[in-house]
Amino acid sequence: MADTTPASGPRADMVRNRRLLLTAAAEAFAECGVDVSMSEIAQRAGLAKGTVFRHFASKDDLLAAIMLQLLDRLTDLAAHLSRAEDAGAALREFMTAGVEALAADQAFCDVIGRPSLQQAEVRDAIGRLGDVVDDLTARAKEQGAVRPDVTGTDITLLLGGIHQTAAPLLDTDPQLWRRYLELALDGLRDSGARALPHPPPARLRLPAPSPQD
Repeated sequence: MADTTPASGPRADMVRNRRLLLTAAAEAFAECGVDVSMSEIAQRAGLAKGTVFRHFASKDDLLAAIMLQLLDRLTDLAAHLSRAEDAGAALREFMTAGVEALAADQAFCDVIGRPSLQQAEVRDAIGRLGDVVDDLTARAKEQGAVRPDVTGTDITLLLGGIHQTAAPLLDTDPQLWRRYLELALDGLRDSGARALPHPPPARLRLPAPSPQD
């Protein structure tokens, strides 16, 4: 019988510490935004501050790791839902989960424009998310569940737009985003709506940072 005893030693400690740091950082950033200090994150994780920097050289490296977790979670969900029989219901479920995840994370808007988004892994993850949301949206259009001029990029951008619309009041009304999500979903339906007055945006592929960055 194979030995199922958890591994021990320096390697296991590194894996455990990284997991503790990511969990503590995700909670701290979600609650307080990106201004939370590395010292507080270390304290939440029950680790020395030096341990944080052995795993993540800077706060932006840590933010990138947290962003990757969110992007991968949304990508996995979209890929799973793209196989659902009812593509319209699947798109609704994806958008609901996406906006809910953003509404629970105060750091999301703070991260936009930071160097962490220029890391190659984050850019690649954004590209993967765009691919699966394109597929999910295309299936919804094929079934007539959404208007034919909507793209996957529209859907991805709407997630952030809905969240930011409700963000100023989320402290006092944390479920307000559901109101604006429903308004957006109504606008996506293919029910004789007028043609959109502007062409769709380009895919969300962040450019590589310039050498001086």
